[in-house]
Amino acid sequence: MSRVADPAPYMRWSKLHARAPHDLTGSNLFPVDLDELPGAREALRLSGPNDEGYAPLIEAIARRYGVSPERVCTAPGTSGANFLVLASLLGPGDDVLIERPAYDPIIGAARLLGASVRRFGRRFEDAYQPDPDEIGTLLRPDTRLIVLSNLHNPSGVLIPTDTLAGIGLRAERVGARVLVDEVYLESVFETRPPPAATLSDVFVSTNSLTKTWGLAGLRCGWVIAPPEVAASIRRTRDVVDAVGSFPSDAIAAVAFDQIERLLERSRGILGANASCLRDVIEGSDRVEWVRPAGGPVGFPRLAGVEDADPFVQWLLGERGVGVVPGRFFEEPAHFRVAVGGEPGGVAAALGRLADGIRDWRPRG
Repeated sequence: MSRVADPAPYMRWSKLHARAPHDLTGSNLFPVDLDELPGAREALRLSGPNDEGYAPLIEAIARRYGVSPERVCTAPGTSGANFLVLASLLGPGDDVLIERPAYDPIIGAARLLGASVRRFGRRFEDAYQPDPDEIGTLLRPDTRLIVLSNLHNPSGVLIPTDTLAGIGLRAERVGARVLVDEVYLESVFETRPPPAATLSDVFVSTNSLTKTWGLAGLRCGWVIAPPEVAASIRRTRDVVDAVGSFPSDAIAAVAFDQIERLLERSRGILGANASCLRDVIEGSDRVEWVRPAGGPVGFPRLAGVEDADPFVQWLLGERGVGVVPGRFFEEPAHFRVAVGGEPGGVAAALGRLADGIRDWRPRG
């Protein structure tokens, strides 16, 4: 099997690109300081019992989502959780269907594992909603997995529960499962749906304490899956990183004891920032988008432009504002804006973005 030379171009760019003075590229929530997490310092130890996951953390995750602990596996962030699921369910040559546009580490991970990757569309014209019937026509007897994000990365769109259920029914007909990356789902503050994994055993959900909670540095991710899939994931982890970081798991357990307070913090940050972003995008006739249901990201496109890269480069050079080029999500007319940062800084950056959208003129 040949090596995938560059499995995740977006991740390479996100780590190495020049940082803008007004940065709207990073999708993590403004980080929680250790002093904002009472009990964290007292809980910090360098080692402890976590061979199959730290039991207090696993139990806290299970309680939050109303599942049994045997259905919960911890992982190094959502990306680590996704990789463990893919490695547990896919082998060389197995068929996997992945949404387009998508977060590229998921595509890269499937290819690194030797799976055969095919794509299904989530289109701007359809408000980025996946079509269960379209997915059904693409399924084959060797399809092992369908991969979605909910909220969708990069658009922030929420998939209705009945749409997810329709996809699950089609997957069951061929013996496939459905992986749903839910790292942004908790940032739907009103009428938030439950994890997909609680709907049916065809679903596997992944999440972490990063995008909504401001605890990205803990690398605390998890999987909710049927017991037999969860057991396979634990065996897979034995050859990936064996066990999690005990200090991180211990602090994460403390965070779960305060999860509602952290959620209110998130609501305050994202509520203000998302409102400001809506004003910028919906106040201009030069950009259009599907309004996100929540979360720190939006995915506008420039009206009448096929490639937004010249605008993105001009915006950085002339206005000092960084956004993510849409080409990293296979939609070059778009750019992704992330608003999880400190509200004052985000408001200033969005003001410059609004001026840039107004002032930029394509060459020729």
